[in-house]
Amino acid sequence: MKIALIGYGKMGQEIEKIALDRGHEVVSIIDISRDDSFDDDIFKSADVAIEFTRPEAAFANYMKCFESNIPVVSGTTGWLDQLPEIQDRCKNGEQTFFYASNFSLGVNVFFELNKQLARIMNKMSDEYNVSMEEVHHTQKLDAPSGTAITLAEGLIENIAAKTSWKLDKEETNTDIAIKAIREGEVPGIHTIKYESEVDEIVIHHSAKSRKGFALGAVLAAEFASKNKGFLSMNDLLNF
Repeated sequence: MKIALIGYGKMGQEIEKIALDRGHEVVSIIDISRDDSFDDDIFKSADVAIEFTRPEAAFANYMKCFESNIPVVSGTTGWLDQLPEIQDRCKNGEQTFFYASNFSLGVNVFFELNKQLARIMNKMSDEYNVSMEEVHHTQKLDAPSGTAITLAEGLIENIAAKTSWKLDKEETNTDIAIKAIREGEVPGIHTIKYESEVDEIVIHHSAKSRKGFALGAVLAAEFASKNKGFLSMNDLLNF
């Protein structure tokens, strides 16, 4: 499989290593520090593009890939107000776009665990209140993280009393409080806590390195190169 990398920071470099280890070829690297271009024939020869850049650049990058009919795997968060247009471009298989707020296989298991626990706790929402904390490295631009938003959406879908989330504010009867911390080189920590007057229940995922995210992105690229439309980790993992 021929891969174009859009963004060559720490994540892009980790993705390159794993892609090469899995027998793929990185044919183009588009980054501010490189000379490759979306207009180059070598870029247009790619079977799939993997994009990890910045929120303000992401959407334009996706449109450039679509112009060359190249499937996109998106790892950038913070741009989701434009997601409906991407989904519209993917209707009827016109374009292929794989989006995940987090590509880690472990995190996607955590997403499912979060939903299942929320269904159980929904029956006890008068006794337990739910809140969330997420911690990331200081280079992460968006807050809360895309992963935290996905977790919050899983809670809202399954706990009838909760209708929204709030960043860095005290929770209310209908809000889920999310505390976002930016420090050091933390790859990502997410904690969900249910607390009552007598006890608390906590589920927690902590990433040890970027390698898990990079592996998931390459697996997503392999899947996107063979499938059409708007895709997600649920399609890949078949939960």
